Amino acid sequence: MQTPAPLRARPHTTTSLTLVTAAAGCLMLQLFVLPLWLLPRTGVAAWLLVPLVALSIPLWSVLHEAIHGSLLADRRSNDRLGRMLAVGYGAPFILLKTGHLLHHRYSRTQRERTEIFDPSHTTWLARAPGYYLRLFGGLYLAEVATVGLAAVPAAGWRRVARRLDAPDTVTGMLLTTVRRRHLREFRVDAAATVALYTASAVAYGRHAWLLVAAVAGRAVLVSLADNAYHYGTRLDAPLEAMNLALPRPLETFVLAFNLHSVHHRHPGLPWHQLRRAFVADEDRFHLGWFAAVARQARGPIPVTALRDRPPDS
Repeated sequence: MQTPAPLRARPHTTTSLTLVTAAAGCLMLQLFVLPLWLLPRTGVAAWLLVPLVALSIPLWSVLHEAIHGSLLADRRSNDRLGRMLAVGYGAPFILLKTGHLLHHRYSRTQRERTEIFDPSHTTWLARAPGYYLRLFGGLYLAEVATVGLAAVPAAGWRRVARRLDAPDTVTGMLLTTVRRRHLREFRVDAAATVALYTASAVAYGRHAWLLVAAVAGRAVLVSLADNAYHYGTRLDAPLEAMNLALPRPLETFVLAFNLHSVHHRHPGLPWHQLRRAFVADEDRFHLGWFAAVARQARGPIPVTALRDRPPDS
């Protein structure tokens, strides 16, 4: 289904810059203002971390706009802002961008279907520990852990990519793409990430456990939300995704990321055009957002349960 011409809008520069400024300001509040100025005055300030951690979802949504080039019309400026925010998020922008674009290419194929397992090769019990680890924080922590690859020479990247490559993952492809085209950028951003969070840990001092708790909270939120839009959907259908219902204020809060089926059909649309596309396409909501996130607790799904599943079943 083609998007009507009026929906092909350029990014709204003022709105995008406002979002980037707000996201960067919240990150600085969490990483430095809170430990250096607020905590020394009152321990109650630590509770500010609760809403700041909740902002991890819209932070990813702003990064997602940059990944798709929908933040600013000028690609160089778009990517510079994306790199800056990604450092605050905790992982190099080029890693997040490459991984997400691979997701769009391979989603629901054998290479990228997180919750699916083949009963002829493994069991639910064998698959469950890795699945739940990823679901409750592992995805984000794996992204963060890649900063350790910054010190690895290119030959080491090749060996790691070969070792991790398999028919049921895009990890090898991801590392190979970054190594071949963007290794210098990755190293610069990884070093900046390590420096930023090291400085923040020093700022927190004896309260550094609060920073660890905040990062852990971000890990859980980001990882829980990641596959909720695809859990249990048809296989071998890269455009398959669900729209998840949220109250309109929360839809704006997450920059319409809940309109995920619309996004997969029209990945070039900026967030503020997704609602119009939803209406124009006569689309529907498949589940509520909170219900979709919660149902992932059911665990891995055998491929036999979804194979040859008809649309919208």
